[in-house]
Amino acid sequence: MKRALPILAVLAVLLAAIAIVNPFFLEPAGFLSFVRRAAPLVILAAGQYLVIVAGEFDLSVGSLVTVEVVVAARLIDGDEAATWAVLALLIVLGLFVGLVNGAVTTLLRVPSFITTLGMMLVLSGAVFLWTGGAPRGALSQAFRMFGRQTGWAVLILVVVAVAVVLLMRANFGRTLIAIGDNERAAALSGVRVTRVRIIAFALSGVSAAVAGILLGGFAGVSAQVGQGLEFQAITAVVLGGVVLGGGRGTVIAAMAGAFTLEALFTLLNLYGVSGALKFTVQGVVLIAAVAAGAIRLPFLDAPKLKGDAHAVS
Repeated sequence: MKRALPILAVLAVLLAAIAIVNPFFLEPAGFLSFVRRAAPLVILAAGQYLVIVAGEFDLSVGSLVTVEVVVAARLIDGDEAATWAVLALLIVLGLFVGLVNGAVTTLLRVPSFITTLGMMLVLSGAVFLWTGGAPRGALSQAFRMFGRQTGWAVLILVVVAVAVVLLMRANFGRTLIAIGDNERAAALSGVRVTRVRIIAFALSGVSAAVAGILLGGFAGVSAQVGQGLEFQAITAVVLGGVVLGGGRGTVIAAMAGAFTLEALFTLLNLYGVSGALKFTVQGVVLIAAVAAGAIRLPFLDAPKLKGDAHAVS
């Protein structure tokens, strides 16, 4: 938990700054609205954390979010009765894409950066080919309620957050961190490295599916709905102090990083800063976060043996 303190402090400062500019933010409705907007990115960051802490990357989640929304609109096409079947299909689709990413990375030994970059291009091309750049169909009201209604979005976020925290406190979480810290040592100790990493990619795919469901309800159908989300998720994870090489960092800090990034964008919007600078700000934050991560803080780094799990939640 100590590793999450710096990013939680930054988040508190940003939230206070938002409250000063917009007093409505202090009211329950205002704060919960912020949580609803941040929910998709927080969920994506949680999934991205599982991959990064194991020493890998997943660049396909943004395109996967777009695919989820476009496919949902085309299959539902306003039919309320089709909603739940399509929701189940979206989760399976996310799981399948994650499994493919994990299998290609671990079994074929293709670097995850290349694997998921290729998958990102495949999914983007598939969306364009299917829609011609203009998505067809419509989402049902039952589908859209998950992203539109604050209660549903917050509930889904809480369930995902609790599930991921418990997962990282279990043996799987400690194993995942051990693999990212020292893959060879983990393998020699009997850890099934391939299986664990494939599961991490699969969970990342599922998180993208859930984020897509929320974004579809909140933002509607668009061929660009997931554009750039993969980099936002990575930025959020790194901002939370998770080391890109794996083996160090907590999922709580990663999710706090997502909230912090969303709070920063909200504050800039309140001050009238052009949305065109969003990627510029994100780039600066990413570079600064990586640079800050290279600085060891004595009160955060207790002496530990190589191969030990550095964090479990």
